[in-house]
Order: sequence, then structure tokens, then C-alpha cells
Amino acid sequence: MLLTTVLALCQTLLPATEKDAERGAFYTGRYRDLFAEIGHSPDESRARINAAFQQLFHGDQQTQTLFYEVGGNKQGALAYITDIANHDVRTEGMSYGMMISVQMDRKREFDALWNWANTYMLITDRKDPGFGYYKWSMNIDGSPHSSTPAPDGEEYFVMSLYFAANRWGSGRELYNYKAQADRLLHLMRHHPVMTGSTHSGIRTIGPMVDEKHHMIRFVPDSPNEDFTDPSYHLPAYYELWARWGPPEDRAFWAQAAETSRRFFLLTTDPKTGLSPDYANWDGSPRPSFNHFSTDFSYDSWRTASNWSVDASWWAKSPEESELSNRIQQFLFAQDLAKFDDQYTLAGLPLSQRHSVGMVATMAVASLAATNNHANAFVENLWNSATPYGEQRYYDGLLYLMGLLHCSGNFRVYGPKYIRPGH
Repeated sequence: MLLTTVLALCQTLLPATEKDAERGAFYTGRYRDLFAEIGHSPDESRARINAAFQQLFHGDQQTQTLFYEVGGNKQGALAYITDIANHDVRTEGMSYGMMISVQMDRKREFDALWNWANTYMLITDRKDPGFGYYKWSMNIDGSPHSSTPAPDGEEYFVMSLYFAANRWGSGRELYNYKAQADRLLHLMRHHPVMTGSTHSGIRTIGPMVDEKHHMIRFVPDSPNEDFTDPSYHLPAYYELWARWGPPEDRAFWAQAAETSRRFFLLTTDPKTGLSPDYANWDGSPRPSFNHFSTDFSYDSWRTASNWSVDASWWAKSPEESELSNRIQQFLFAQDLAKFDDQYTLAGLPLSQRHSVGMVATMAVASLAATNNHANAFVENLWNSATPYGEQRYYDGLLYLMGLLHCSGNFRVYGPKYIRPGH
């Protein structure tokens, strides 16, 4: 235990306050095991996690798995994760798969996904306005399905690569994880604004962040998509980038973390705790091509887990506990066994589907919650089966990450040693 605490304290370049050192898992190295708190042993949790991973990564190809191995190239094995219902490969799913793999110490799966992403998704044409980013959606044969990137994929690519570098050590070229993370994180802020031809027409693409507001953009297409997605806000990760990322950008990410914490308060409904899929910089709902963009919909499921992981790791915003209390109290009143997966922000149901992916993110919200129902949400996840069938992609990935978070097995893997001044 002493060694674990010492290593955790060595992960930061910035001094911890006494309060933070007592509370945040980043400083203490102690991650809450919510399943243990409701009576399930760590061995039971590990068995559940391993079974879910086996099913979703190596189960029956027709009904269970998301992960498909497709041979290899000179860089090594190739594999993709596909959205079963939409028959495509998304940076969202690929990066989530990489994060799950590094958290579970599955280097082979991690490397195969990263190899596929760089073989088929990476934009390598210097005349393409998205040069250096990853196309957010591809066909499973590696041909383009989209022509532009989406920041949620890049964010998880970066974070999983830093964890891989720290857990396994960096290799060469494609598998120099730290160099790859540094490159992509630098590009996210400093990508030049470029206009050019893509297979879907002329596009103008620039940075993935808005400098004025210190926020992540919905997409880096400029100037048409000038807004954000609340579920893309990852202050728990930004704090790490403010310590490990390119030195010239660390102050930006530190400010972005604080901005996102304030933004969560602005973009959630004061009664229900529900947040919209898309939002303006002031947090107000943003109408768009997405019919549900001003409502609590599929992207929105992730927002509560984002602020709750931030609360668990950093303990810098007491208001995040109130946000978790608010959304859990609303959903508990709708019935834990059947709450809907889409609502207006005021709480009117927009669907009649109960989704395991949302069950998972609402259980993760218990990392920050202090209400009387928090344990019930954790038990709800424990009692949910691993998703299978046509909807197993999004539900399955959120389910597996939810198991890792709620068992205390989704952790910060930091540098074992950082030289003074570096």
C-alpha cells in the first residue's frame, strides 16, 4: 500500500494541496470499489470484468464480439471494433477499445487496434484539410465512410496512449506511445486552419479546441460547427495532460479542466440534472442536424460519468456530487428497472428503450453521488448482463468501462519517475 501511494504521488509535476492529497485518487492511489461497497468481492468483480471482456472482444462473431482481427501488416496484427448496427468503424469505439485494453493490461489487442486506426483512419494526405487527424467513421474494409474527424475519438486515443506509455513503456515508431500521444495532443490545439477537397466536398478544418472558451469543439470543421458537446468534456484527462502533455500546452489544459467543471453546472438542468447532446459555449442547448441535439440523448449518457470520474480522481469540484445526486434522484423516480434512454431536459421521456450503456454511466455517477440511491444504481449495473446482439457496440463498451470504473479498476497509469524540471 505504501509503494502504491508513493508511485501515485510521483505522477504529478504540480504540487498537491493537502486537501487534494487526502481526497483525490490521483494523489492517494486509492480508487473506490463501489461493488465492494455493496457486498461483492474484488474476485467477483474481476471475474465479471474478464467475462465481459471475453464476450465483447473474443466471443461469437455473429452475436457477441465487437472486436474483429483481420490479419496484419508489417507493423503487426490488425483489428477493428465495429458499430454492429451501423456497419462502420468509429474512432469513438476504437479509442474506447484501446482504453479498455490498457486498463486490462491487454497489449496485443491495444496494438492491433492502434495499427488499424493508423493504417486506415489516419489522414496522411498533406493537402487534405484534416491532415494528421483520424477520420471518425470508416467502412470495415478500410474505405472512407466519413471525411472528417471527431474530437471524442482523439481525446481517448491520446489518453490511452499516455497510459500505455506509462504502463508498458514506449516502443518504436507507431508504438512509441508517448510520442504518438504528444503529436496528436499538440495537433488538437495547433492544427492549422486548412480548406481543401475531401471525398464529401470542400471542407475547412482547424483545431479541435476553441481558444477563447478553453473548450473542446463538437468537430473541428470551421466555421460551421461552432459549438461543443458536453459529453466530450473530460476534465479528469485534461488534468493529466496539464502534467504530461507538451509543455507549451499544459497551462491551456489546466484551464480547460476548470472550465469544463464550471460548464457542467451551466449545461445541466437545475432540476433533473440532464444535459443536452450539443451545447453552445454558455451551456445552453444547441439545435443542429441531430434531431435530439437539445435533449438528453445518446451522447449525453456519458456526461455524468465524465464529471463523476473527475470528482473521484481530483476532488476539485464539490458541485459534481450535487450533479450526480440530481440526475440519479430524477432517474430513480422514473424506476431503476426501466428508465428511458432519452428525455427532454425537463424530464419528459422521448423513447421507450432501457439501455444498458446508460445504466452503466449512471452507476459510474455514484463515484460522486452522496444520495440514498447511489448504491441502487451500482447494483443495477451489477445485475445487468453483458450486452449482445445488434445493440452491443455502444452499450457494450460503456458497460465494460462502467465495470472497470465501479470496481476501482479504471486507473491512472502515470510515469514511474519524472526527472526534476521535466
